[in-house]
Amino acid sequence: MRIRLLAGASAALFLAACSTLPQPAPSAPPAAAATPAAAPTVHGIAEAWVSAETPAEELDSLATWTGEDGGTWLIATGKSSHRLVVYDAETGRQLRTFGSEGSGPGQFNRPNGIAVYGDHLFVVERDNHRVQVFTLPDFTAIGSFGDDILRSPYGIWINETEPEELEAYVTDSFMYGKKYDVVPPWDELGQRVRRFRVQFDQAGRLRANYGGAFGDTHEQTALRMVESIAGDPANDRLLIADEDTRHASTLREYSFSGRYTGHSLPQDAFGAEAEGVALWTCPDGGGYWIAVDQLAPLTIFHLFDRLTLEPRGSFEGNVTAHTDGVALHAIATPRFPGGVLYAVHDDKSVAAFDLRDVVATLGLATDCVH
Repeated sequence: MRIRLLAGASAALFLAACSTLPQPAPSAPPAAAATPAAAPTVHGIAEAWVSAETPAEELDSLATWTGEDGGTWLIATGKSSHRLVVYDAETGRQLRTFGSEGSGPGQFNRPNGIAVYGDHLFVVERDNHRVQVFTLPDFTAIGSFGDDILRSPYGIWINETEPEELEAYVTDSFMYGKKYDVVPPWDELGQRVRRFRVQFDQAGRLRANYGGAFGDTHEQTALRMVESIAGDPANDRLLIADEDTRHASTLREYSFSGRYTGHSLPQDAFGAEAEGVALWTCPDGGGYWIAVDQLAPLTIFHLFDRLTLEPRGSFEGNVTAHTDGVALHAIATPRFPGGVLYAVHDDKSVAAFDLRDVVATLGLATDCVH
């Protein structure tokens, strides 16, 4: 995430807040102990392609969408350009942009997290404090939600709970202090992840209801700075990246009910901010979690076992650095018959890694790419 200035109507309220770190809460229950581990071996895997650079966009998060014709788009949020950038997911060629700066339908103010479910596109806007929803491929705006609840939203993950009903998990990383880099008091960190129930009626209209918030509030295990979030419904598991390197940047495990399990992926797995998180599922029920270590000159991608969360290997590309968002597209395409991992490169382009190369290099299960 890298600490960013917050704009919007609520900023004046934040300036009045305490400019020192909050006092610790009462002693927390003991968290699961992390076993120190040796530095992982980092393998090299060349990118299949890297798109042309567009530094003015300040790209952040990624999502894919496949149309009726079988063609796939890679959609990225541009934080500084206040718009979306659409790429051909096979080649990395830019196809179009959509949106402009503003607060109306089809306009954005610091778009960040993005998710696709079916033909619906969800875009989190940090400085409009909302999630805007569109239909694809025409980017028709059908509504928004959260503007009365969200304070500084960043990431989003969508889960289908029932037919025609979704649950949206949105990370809310509001901060205090003159530079908006002061972690809120511990009791407020129970609002780090907010839930919304989302439905579409027969006419395609959006309905959304707030379902409450969650987050651990103990000093050692609270979610201090949050953005990336992803889930695994089959195993009742959410992984949420805490990016605060001043404490311990790590992935924390929650249940779908919002309960912190006491388990975190070890701090020594990340040399920088824990960032983009994606789940790669395999036909036998296994698979891998992919998490970004936001390093320069080269990003490191860590893989963890889907079930046990044990490390399964790490790799880096030839050029990909300072990655924010990732998107895993496990559906076969002509260019990537085994699937593909997309990653933002240094806020200015996107890169693609062939999953067949990842499997071969790290010695992973071959049925994951067939």
